[in-house]
Amino acid sequence: MKRIILASASPRRRELLEKIGLKFEVEPSDYAEDLRSGLSPDELARAISLEKARAVASRHKKAVVIAADTFIVFRGKIMGKPGTEAEARRMLMMLSGKPHSVITGFTILDTDKNKVLTKSVETVVHIKNLTSEEIEAYVKSGEPLDKAGAYAIQGLGSVIVERIEGDYFNVIGLPLSALAEGLKEFGIHIL
Repeated sequence: MKRIILASASPRRRELLEKIGLKFEVEPSDYAEDLRSGLSPDELARAISLEKARAVASRHKKAVVIAADTFIVFRGKIMGKPGTEAEARRMLMMLSGKPHSVITGFTILDTDKNKVLTKSVETVVHIKNLTSEEIEAYVKSGEPLDKAGAYAIQGLGSVIVERIEGDYFNVIGLPLSALAEGLKEFGIHIL
């Protein structure tokens, strides 16, 4: 069987693939993301995941490379990770009581056959109406500071999420169901 390589430094993506029993190696991509293109968020997520996969694939023969990129999109604009507590507060105030989208683009690339599959998955997340005290307590926890959109659904941020429409795992950073379906096209079966 071919080696499977996860082209990501994300500990969350690594944990998700481990949970479904996939045997893989980790080699983060050195592709420098550029968010300034004229592409829609879903097109951009696919394009970046493809470039991440290509960067790692260029160093391997007979491997299947998996790469992904996840965005928070609010009112058509991509939200990154807050750099400061003040920025985290601002993001959480913006999202409070409103839905937003989480879009993950992923690519599966077979280096031997030069076969590529690139898809994107969107999940809508509804954040509950937050009080300023709740926002302050969450920011002080430190969790929002390295998370796109300033929250982590799999952590303490789970208490600020009212509901989701779509794939929960997509919000964490990897849509497992869509990925498993895609892997079938490469002869890799999770079940």
